[in-house]
Amino acid sequence: LQVWNKMADPVLHIELRRWADIAIIAPLDANTMAKLANGICDNLVTCTLRAWDVHKPVLVAPAMNTHMWTHPITSVHLDVLRSLHYHIIPPVAKKLACDDVGVGAMASVETIVSEIFDRLPAKKP
Repeated sequence: LQVWNKMADPVLHIELRRWADIAIIAPLDANTMAKLANGICDNLVTCTLRAWDVHKPVLVAPAMNTHMWTHPITSVHLDVLRSLHYHIIPPVAKKLACDDVGVGAMASVETIVSEIFDRLPAKKP
């Protein structure tokens, strides 16, 4: 996979950092959450957010099995992301992909869109 040669910049994650006003990861799985919380940069998403301008908003909408969501390490990772000024859009309770019922489903698209509009930087005319 050639992650690095799209758009105008030979290093795509830097070009994306410059281009985007806001970053949204929806859904955010437990694996990517752990990578972000621990500074691992091994794909386009994690590299882009590692290079992210801390003055621009980052929204994440976690989605995972209830047992993963309630695991203590998830709480630790969420605390780290919050300390980095990530806005967490919490998951909701419903029937999950694994057929369990509980908290872990990604928030509704409507909720995520509302959160995005609440945090978009105001454009000056």
